Amino acid sequence: MTAWLRPLREALDAAPEPVTFFFRDDDAGWRDDRLVALLDVFAARAVPIDLAAIPLDMTRGLADRLVARAERQPLGLHQHGYAHVSHETEGRKCEFGPARSAAAQLHDIGDGRRRLLDLLGPALQPIFTPPWNRCTADTAAALVELGIGVLSRDRTAVPLELDGLRELPVQVDWFAKRQGVPLGRGAVGEQLGARAGAPAPLGVMLHHAEMDTEDLTAMSELLDLICAHERARCLSMAAVLQETTLECAS
Repeated sequence: MTAWLRPLREALDAAPEPVTFFFRDDDAGWRDDRLVALLDVFAARAVPIDLAAIPLDMTRGLADRLVARAERQPLGLHQHGYAHVSHETEGRKCEFGPARSAAAQLHDIGDGRRRLLDLLGPALQPIFTPPWNRCTADTAAALVELGIGVLSRDRTAVPLELDGLRELPVQVDWFAKRQGVPLGRGAVGEQLGARAGAPAPLGVMLHHAEMDTEDLTAMSELLDLICAHERARCLSMAAVLQETTLECAS
């Protein structure tokens, strides 16, 4: 076992119950070659992965390939913003931030959903991931109006607490930074170990367009650990949500 995974291995060994993982890869529509390489890593182990697709960058060719892949490997598809551009003139980047009116947000999210439905059909799931993991209460209202019942952001985002909208945040960023400086693989391993002890599902955020050969090798090591450990399991985002619903009902 490589050293960077030791904190996670130790956390899993000590876990009283199986730890649930899910993987969300953002920016489908960019760098198709790297996307395919990442999907191959997951397919080789039959591990679920969810893709957040950018409506304006999703092509018919890529959409057809993803729909075909979803028939032979556990692959979820949902909406990632609209054009993946920031509209803020100051502060942090955000496509659906305070600079956008409620009407503008509703238009973009609705048009993006229609585009993806045309390309992906029933494979498109009613989940929305905003670029840069940021949005506003107007975004949440638009999602509910459009029938998109799930919002996925980062664990640090303040819950919007709107009736009709569930939230499924990611817990660990594969490319985590501090003051703009990448933390490195060791820090990611420490975060995985720390989050494995929390009750929430351990969502890992990926960006395939930034993943090189070393990243794919490390991802293979992580997936192999999850697949082999009796206290670890990996579900799709849809399965996590369904399981949570059943737990609440009981």
